[in-house]
Amino acid sequence: MLDFPRWKTIGISIILVLGIVFSIPSFVPERITQNLPGFLQAKVNLGLDLAGGSHLLLEADVADLQKTQLANMEKTVRTAMRGERGPDDDIAIGELSTAGGKISFLVRDQSKLDAARDRLFSETQGAGMTGQRDWSIDIVDTTRIVMTPTAAGQRQAIANAMDTARDIIDKRVNALGTREPTIIRQGDDRIVVQVPGLQDPQQLKDLIGKTARLEFRMVDPNADPNEAAAGRAPVGSEIVPYAEGASAGAPFEVLRRQVMISGEQLINAQQSYDPQSGQPVVTIRFDSGGSATFAKVTAQNVGKRFAMVLDGKVLSAPSINEPILGGSAQISGSFSVASANNLAISLRSGALPVKMTVVEERTVTPELGKDSIRKGAIAGIIATVAVLVLMMVVYGRFGIYACIALFFNIFLIIATMAAFNATLTLPGIAGFVLTIGAAVDANVLINERIREELKRGRRVFQAVELGYSEASRAIFDANVTNVIAAALMFWFGSGPIKGFAVVLTIGIVTSVFTAVTVTRLFAARWLHAKRPTSINI
Repeated sequence: MLDFPRWKTIGISIILVLGIVFSIPSFVPERITQNLPGFLQAKVNLGLDLAGGSHLLLEADVADLQKTQLANMEKTVRTAMRGERGPDDDIAIGELSTAGGKISFLVRDQSKLDAARDRLFSETQGAGMTGQRDWSIDIVDTTRIVMTPTAAGQRQAIANAMDTARDIIDKRVNALGTREPTIIRQGDDRIVVQVPGLQDPQQLKDLIGKTARLEFRMVDPNADPNEAAAGRAPVGSEIVPYAEGASAGAPFEVLRRQVMISGEQLINAQQSYDPQSGQPVVTIRFDSGGSATFAKVTAQNVGKRFAMVLDGKVLSAPSINEPILGGSAQISGSFSVASANNLAISLRSGALPVKMTVVEERTVTPELGKDSIRKGAIAGIIATVAVLVLMMVVYGRFGIYACIALFFNIFLIIATMAAFNATLTLPGIAGFVLTIGAAVDANVLINERIREELKRGRRVFQAVELGYSEASRAIFDANVTNVIAAALMFWFGSGPIKGFAVVLTIGIVTSVFTAVTVTRLFAARWLHAKRPTSINI
């Protein structure tokens, strides 16, 4: 137990030195760390409550989600009524209505009513674990089918949409290059977004508040401008306004309702510049299916106009001069470099399945964080000094070893957090102070066990060896339970609770290493060098 081969001594020494080296960047200004090698630039990130930043509370527009859900099912119904085996397998239906949040249509051939219902039944699904379906299908007046979204189906749709929205928002925020944002669901239809270090909440709102639902639709060439100005569009078309600053003429376009190609088929979007005008634009590229569809649509509509529609607003409506066969397109508009880059990020991350609105907005200033850091540092210094004095007074030389190990423990915690790019929050500081106070618990157990062995008449070497070996079991068991508790806090907690759990877990692991292994190394080298016949502990 007190034998340390040379390789083991060297290994422990290297770990301690690396802990000091990799913790240094967290204590020095960023202008200094920028000149260091890349592997030495990792530092502990400060959370929103310490570094300041932006806080947004987003709420889902449930009515918009239900509208989208209705539109998607309308497309599904039309597709289902077209047979897989050709025109002979089609089921003719009358005009389809979506009034009142229901889908209603007439089956022209009454003998095919059951077949139509069976096709629709296969297109609906179960609403989670409720045992209900997401749509109810009823036959009214012997020839009309009415589809109504069920309450269980709507709840499941909201839950799925919020999970997807959270993942997409996470991708968008991380694309900004910010570190350790907190993005969590709150209730059934809200998401909390906290981004440390970002002092411009408007930039965050512009990025994550955009639904980024991109559609390519044909302009209706037969629309009467006078009728459109009066708010009336032909059957199968609708009036869509231009985005702010995007139109130099009429404030709207009359577009076919049918979406020729959508943003779901994008595989990339990048901010670039128009080679002719030099203005910022967004260059997009479709997947293989989207490229084929885009080429087919543009080849069939040369000389006609098509519109790029983003979140229900027309960005541009250029003419198709020739077929576009490369699977790429360019979105132009009144973009700045920042807005074009934000749009590219939004398109790359995918469209939000539901429109999100900001219901609460806060900016946390760094001054509040500095005050928290100062008070946390004072608490940490007081705790450290108190522990050092107590250990040295009570345990003498072995208390000094515990104090040295405590300093190494502090450096190792910071270095480990920096290596894992962890974020330090105010609760994390509490966990740090708690770790410092509890770090010497293992040394107290060891030293008390050595005292007991000395009172029993053991020799010094034997007493120290038994003290470490016997106490190590209790130390291991106690800290395993602490790690389990911290892991549960991390798994089920969110935001600050996770920050506390991370610091606590790292502190437990490093404190066991320093309190047991490092102090045992110090004790072993002193005992082998001095060969004392008695010790005062």
